[in-house]
Amino acid sequence: MFDAARRTHLVYDASGRRGRCCGAVIGKIGGRMRHLAISLFLGLAALAPAMAQDIHIVHCYKGACPSGVPESNDLVIYEIFALSANNTTKLADWVAYRVTSQTIGTSQGLNRDWRTDPFLSETETLEAGRGRQDDYSGAFSAERYDRGHQAPLAAFAGTPFWRVTNIYSNITPQRSDLNQGAWRLLEEAVRDVAYDQNQIWIVTGPVYERDMPGLQNAGEVHAVPSGYWKLITNRAGAASAFFFDQDTPREADFCDHRIALAEVERRAGLTLMPAGGLRVGDLDEALGCGPAR
Repeated sequence: MFDAARRTHLVYDASGRRGRCCGAVIGKIGGRMRHLAISLFLGLAALAPAMAQDIHIVHCYKGACPSGVPESNDLVIYEIFALSANNTTKLADWVAYRVTSQTIGTSQGLNRDWRTDPFLSETETLEAGRGRQDDYSGAFSAERYDRGHQAPLAAFAGTPFWRVTNIYSNITPQRSDLNQGAWRLLEEAVRDVAYDQNQIWIVTGPVYERDMPGLQNAGEVHAVPSGYWKLITNRAGAASAFFFDQDTPREADFCDHRIALAEVERRAGLTLMPAGGLRVGDLDEALGCGPAR
């Protein structure tokens, strides 16, 4: 159920079909297809009963996104992913996206034009900038942190929206060995499944189970994740779940990091899916994993 006290920011790729979300009409503007950006504040208690409604987001499997985030979070919906931005950690508690055989492309040659999320204030997110004005400046040399995409660029390089993946609300400080090792290889396996099965849904996010060194140049109080989870689901409900510690070695096999859905939910503090409906483990073989050890 949508919480009327939470801010929602939406970007729609208007397809010519009329739709309605949170009281805003989506459709053609001036006879042309345009992207309609809507920032809504739904905080008036008197409006809460009228605004309470089920929200179904195409980036989440069967439209059902994770629940259990703080009420102060911002729900941000872009053309290719949705996320729940946490004002305290300055990172997303979850990012959900749908990869299809048509969205995939090669990320080689595409620039990493890092940007601050325009829907979030400077107190709600990490900020991009030139040189030392960027919150991630010096992060690699100090702590071996990459700018780790949650919704990956290559999964959407076949769309005109790939630049959105470089917005900092979709980025976390991720140790380079993890980002360029098992995490990257799992993303490649996901794209292979999307090619074979036409489409696949992913939701991913961080956990904070121990203190991690922060970004030394960040001007905001923030938190760095100690690990990450990922849930992958196909149209039929076959799924696989994974968990990676920040210090996962580069040579690690992602198949060795499979985990039960209930354990992911416990560690993330979220409800990722409505009760039932997923067959976790049934997607393992398609991802290149054998029987769990």
